[in-house]
Parts: sequence; C-alpha cells; structure tokens
Amino acid sequence: MQDKAPRELQTPPAIEPASPIETGTATAVSPATGLGQHDIDALVEARHWDVFAVLGAHANEAGTFVRAMLPGAQRVTAIDTTGKTLGELTLLHPAGLFAGPVTFDSAPGQAAGSTPYRLRIEWAGGTQETADAYAFGTLLPDQDLERLSWGDPAGVELCLGARVLTIDGVSGVRFAVWAPNARRVSVVGDFNGWDGRRQPMRLRQRFGVWEIFVPGIGAGTRYKFEIAAADGRVLPLKADPVARQTERPPATASIVAADDADVTWTDAEWMAGRAARQTPSAPIAIYEVHAESWMRLPEEQNRALNWEELGDRLIPYAKSLGFTHLEFLPLAEHPFGGSWGYQPLGQFAPSARFGSPEQFARFVDRAHNEGLAVLVDWVPAHFPNDAHGLIEFDGTPLYEHADPREGYHPDWNTWIYNLGRNEVSAFMLASALSWLKRFHVDGLRVDAVASMLYRDYSRKEGEWVPNSNGGRENYESITFLRRLNDEVHAHAPGAITVAEESTSWPGVTAPVAENGLGFDFKWNMGWMHDTLNFMQCDPLYRQYHHHEMTFGMVYAYSERFVLPLSHDEVVHGKGSLLGKMPGDRWQRFANLRAYLGFMWAHPGKKLLFMGGELGQLAEWNHDAMPHWHLLDDDLHAGIQRVVGDLNRLYTKEPALHASDSDPDGFFWLVENDSANSVFAFARREGDSTVVAITNLTPVPREHYRIGLPHEGYWREVLNTDAALYGGTNLGNGGGVRASAEPAHGQPWSATFTLPPLATLIIASP
Repeated sequence: MQDKAPRELQTPPAIEPASPIETGTATAVSPATGLGQHDIDALVEARHWDVFAVLGAHANEAGTFVRAMLPGAQRVTAIDTTGKTLGELTLLHPAGLFAGPVTFDSAPGQAAGSTPYRLRIEWAGGTQETADAYAFGTLLPDQDLERLSWGDPAGVELCLGARVLTIDGVSGVRFAVWAPNARRVSVVGDFNGWDGRRQPMRLRQRFGVWEIFVPGIGAGTRYKFEIAAADGRVLPLKADPVARQTERPPATASIVAADDADVTWTDAEWMAGRAARQTPSAPIAIYEVHAESWMRLPEEQNRALNWEELGDRLIPYAKSLGFTHLEFLPLAEHPFGGSWGYQPLGQFAPSARFGSPEQFARFVDRAHNEGLAVLVDWVPAHFPNDAHGLIEFDGTPLYEHADPREGYHPDWNTWIYNLGRNEVSAFMLASALSWLKRFHVDGLRVDAVASMLYRDYSRKEGEWVPNSNGGRENYESITFLRRLNDEVHAHAPGAITVAEESTSWPGVTAPVAENGLGFDFKWNMGWMHDTLNFMQCDPLYRQYHHHEMTFGMVYAYSERFVLPLSHDEVVHGKGSLLGKMPGDRWQRFANLRAYLGFMWAHPGKKLLFMGGELGQLAEWNHDAMPHWHLLDDDLHAGIQRVVGDLNRLYTKEPALHASDSDPDGFFWLVENDSANSVFAFARREGDSTVVAITNLTPVPREHYRIGLPHEGYWREVLNTDAALYGGTNLGNGGGVRASAEPAHGQPWSATFTLPPLATLIIASP
C-alpha cells in the first residue's frame, strides 16, 4: 500500500494560542462536550496548537470528559481495563470528533498511566480496543532534550525517531521529531489511515521537538510525518530523518525498527581485538564493493543479492583473495539508485534493497567471524532534494543553509548540511556513531571532505560566502570533522575514519590535539592520478613522465595514506583499469599486472574496486555486474591470481606494511632510470627487507644490476610475469645471490633479468 497523498487542509488566518485556562472558561465550553467551538474547529481542520490540552481525559468545572479525534469511527466508548463502560462519547462533528462525560473511580490527571481507560472504537470493518495516545504525559526528559539542543549526538539517540516501548503496561511506539518551526506535526501511517488529524503530536516548545506515544503498534509499522508549516501550508509527507529502517525504494515510508537486542552478536573477540588490525602498521587491503551490482541473478530478472546471499558469496570470495577489509559504497537509504548511495536520505537506515537492518548486522557479524573488517562509505557533505526528505523539513531551511551560496551544491544538485547548527551537527554525528555502534561497522570512509573544507569549492567568484575572517575555509565543517573523529575514537574503540580529500589541506590525519582533522587515513588521490596517467602512456613516451611514478614518495609521509583504485576511476567514460593500459592484448594485461605489483609494494594501504581483479574490459555499470565470465580466460584469471598472491604476500611480509608511516622503512634503489622506465625500491621492517623492481617497457632487460642492502641469497617471492598469471615466465630462477659489488649506494648488488612489463618482488635472506 502506497502512502495516501496529504489532504488539502484549510489554512485560515493564524489563531493566537489560547491558554488552557481560556479553553476551560464557562463562556468557551459547552457543558455537554467540554469543548469550545474554536477548539472543535481547530481539531477537525488539523490546525490545533495544543492537542494534548483538549484530547484525552480532562476535568474542568463542566465535568470530566474524554475526547478523541477518530475520522471514520461509527461509535466510541470509554472503558476501563476490565471492559467496564465509563462513558459513551458523542459524535460532535462529522469529521470524526467524539467527546463525552465519563466517570472514573479517581480523578484523572495528565501523567502517563494515571487515567487507566481505553477506547472501544467501532469501525465499519469491526471493533478495536486500544489505549488512548492522549492519556500519556510527556515522554522525553528535559535533560535529554537539552543534550540535543547542545549538539550532543547522544541527545539524538535518546530522543528522536521511533522506538518500541512499554509504558505502564501498555506497548506501543514513541515517535519524536525535531521540527521547531512547524505549526503542527502529526505522525501518520497504516495504523491511522495516513490521516494527519488522528495523531497530532505534542510540541516540547523549548526544544522544538514533537512527541507522541501511539499504543498498540510495534516493529514493522510504516509511518511518516505530516507537517504544517508556520504559514499553514501542509508539506509533502516527510520520512523520519532518524528512521532506523525504511521501505524499499521507490517506496519512501519509514518503518519502526525492531529492538537492536534482537540481534545476537558472536564477534566479541573480533571487537576486542580489532584496534590492532587497523593501526598504521597493520596490513589493510580493501575490496571496495557496490552491494547492488557486485553480483546479480539473471535467472531472477537481474535481481541483486540480499545480505544473506552476499554473506554466502562475497565474504568467502574476498577472503579467498586475501583482502582484509570490505568497503561498501554508501549503504544508507537513498531514493535514487543511480547515485550509488551518494545521495542518502536515511542516514540511520541500511538500504532496504538488501534486507532488514537485522540482516545487515548478521552480515557484519559473519564477516568478523571470517576475519574480514567492514567499512562503509558515509556522506556528511550533502543530501538530495526529494520532497519526502530533509529539504525545508518544517517549512524552513532546517537541515540546510538558507542562503544557496552556502546551502546548494552546484555539482550534484544537492543541499549542504548546516553543520554550524547544533541539532544538525548532532544529527550527523549520531548517524556516524549509529553505524559503528549499532552495526559493529569497523570504520567510515568519509565522502567529499574537500567539498566541506572550502566555502568556494566548485564555485565562481561571487557564488560563495566568505568565513568570518573573509577567507575560504569552512570553519563550521572543520569543527564538525574534528569532533566527528574525536567522537568515533571515544565511543567506537578500534574503529577508523578514512577521508576522501583531494587537496593539499594540511594535517588531515594529524591528531585533533595537534590542530589536525583527526582522520586515521586519507585517500592518496595524487598518487592515483599521477601513476594512472603514467600507465596510460605508450611505453615509448613513459621516459618523459618518469617522475609521475616517483613523485608520491616526496609527500608519502605527510599523511597516513590509502592508495585507491576506486569506483571513481572506472566510470563516466574513464574506462576500466585494463582499458587504460596501452599496447596489444597481452601487453595490456602485463601492464596491469606490473602496475598492481608496483602498487602493492609501495607504501600505503591498498584499495581496489570490484571488477579490477578480473581485468574487466568495460567500465563499471551499476545496473549490471562485473563480467564474471571473463575468468574463463587465462589472462583475466591471471589478474585475479596476482591480486590474491599480492594480498597474501603483503599481509605475510611485515616490511610491506608495518613501516607505511615510517620514512626509515623505505629507500630508493633505482629512482631515475627514465630511459628504461625501471624503478626499484626497498621496504624494510626490523631485520626483514623486501625489494620491488618494476620494468615498465615491453623490452626484457638482461644483466640489470641493482644494489642490495644485504648479502646472501634473495628469494624471488613474486613475479607478475609468471606463467601462472599469463606472463612469459621470464625471471631469475627463483632468486639471485648478492655479491660484494657496490651499486646504488648499497654495499652489495646482483644482476637481474627483468621481464617485460613486470614487477619482481624479492625478499632478503
């Protein structure tokens, strides 16, 4: 059942709220109903300023009355918990307003549970007995709401969204939403016919939060909020910004999520030890995945896999190739699949495309038990303008900036969060912590950090607003990012944050205490662009671009880096990784194998987008899947084999990962042989040394002497030209012996046979 369109409500001139004393005066109240006409009109027109002052059980000089707004009801009776009749309610207005005198054994009050009555409602289709939402008092403590207003993400967790509760023996759902400029907010759903007159909410005016407890419903209930703006306009129905579960797109309703306690976690050992797996000295090899297109089922109309199926196939696949981490493109609910998740609206809800939140939690638990960490892409920079989402949420620019020079993102036709507002900052921080704490996710890759840091990002002169000092730095975003990293490290021990930041902003991975942004790692976009540019050159011309392969070491220790061959490099006409490589068919595969060998030996953590390990010919298509059939071809299968062997070597050899952030762990052996496009460098950790030698011309090089730091026999532990990978099997017979002949500043050296378009990795004695 799709949401019904919101009704066209009357929008009379605003009425100044009457005080509770005024609504109870003898001149304003009918003795037969306990309501004044202005209250009746406001209730049936869904514009009442304080429904809790008039609905439910109330006592005044005219008597004790129960009032209920139940459009479509035929008869309403107030009963006690034993079923005894307390009073019949009269239909006051054909819109469904009922009221009538009742007799309680004790005087009713406003506190939850102090008026133990129920409503027996006769509908055309049957009879319903339920507690009355308006019999319950305030739900949210002031101290929790104050935390929200101060910008504490715990205030979001404590106060907002939909939570299944039992109050004084009555089970139901507490709804709460931040909409400080709304004139009215109602929760609507299947439980009330999507009728905004049925459950208008109570405003906690000091905090701008609306709340209500709806008895008799539970997990799985669909809902939205019907919001009347300050000028009386009824907005399109809004999804809950803090919904923890959603309908599957293209449907857009929020769903009351089950209690997190329903998930039985078995990863306690992993969680206790994960910090050691994600340090700057740990091996981190990331397989980046778009969950919807990693694998599809052609026999089921190209259906994407659900979380259980991904657990059956993706987890063992990534593990078999030696990856240490899975990283998903954004999983937060997003209306447009073509955004790949980068235009999210459900920042707390895993997309329903793949199953329930509980199923995602079980996937993470399963990955942990198989030794795989799980990272998710998280998007705090912007949100789309879908009507059911955050845009003008309460009729005003609430989550976004009012000025489009600050609030509109021209590149993506999206809106920018006003992170300088406490409640918005708290909302986003709570989202980040939710993924880490609720789902045991091991880290966040934070998208589009560069766009957050600069007020003039992708804007022309006059299209942006300077900061308070007249500069281009975005102070509010800087403060937010620093706090994000502090909150993550304080409340999710062992979890990491990774910045997608493409500029030269200093200190992205420096501690906040040292005036840095506090990220654990940063994507090395410069290294990626330089090296791919070199690899796309015909080998004849590579000598003129030689230092594009070496320049990354000039700044390699300025940050803690991840080397990313990500989804962004294989879309929008850029072609696949294999498609970037020059030469005939064999040379293209050899180039890619050599490049991957160079990358895995180079300082920095590793990231490869799905399909890259297949040597896929076509660029990524989010509506299809990687071309798995290519593995029937030896050259494509060879790419997959070399990726697996590189990962296993990388994790086995401390010299290849433990010194990633230590300048003493790297030195060049052959840096400047541009004429031959040969590169050689050493990685070391303690007594262990590994040397990588790359020949990026299609010419084999015999008797090529390279200096070595140690004597003895050096084992050839990987050769990307091995026949197993589709190469010519040219190499050094398993290793070389160093002689006491100095070269390249080293006391020993050996002569090598360098295969064409290949990387050799040798290990010290």
